[in-house]
Amino acid sequence: MDPSSLLSRQGHRLLQLGVVLLLFTSFEGFAVPYVAVPHLGRSVHTLSALLAVLLLALGLVWARLELGPVASRVAFWLLVYSGLATIAAFVLAAAWGAGSTVMPLAAGNARGSDAQEQIIRLVAYSAAPTGIACFALVLWGLRHVRPAGG
Repeated sequence: MDPSSLLSRQGHRLLQLGVVLLLFTSFEGFAVPYVAVPHLGRSVHTLSALLAVLLLALGLVWARLELGPVASRVAFWLLVYSGLATIAAFVLAAAWGAGSTVMPLAAGNARGSDAQEQIIRLVAYSAAPTGIACFALVLWGLRHVRPAGG
């Protein structure tokens, strides 16, 4: 598959994932009052909406990136993993009534078992370096200005 076609396909997948997250955040909003820590449930709602908009924006830009096939695949999967891992950590915390050691502003005093806190920490902390690496690749892929119509 040529790089242009691959980038276009990946951009389309990001658009699809963004719309899926908009649907998720729409339905998840109804669950906010019923999770163990509603403040964390609201955080899931907000983060999902933010990630959806980010994916929609990057999906529109993706085909303009100047990345080879390997770099575009790495950037794509790092982006998807980073976003979904962040949301997963908050979903786990909201469902378990945990997370104060990792996300104290959102979780407040909600402290789960040591194992729950460790799982949330592992998932949440794995999202940061993958997101940073993805955004570095995207920035590198945007290094040249393309002429109008090209």
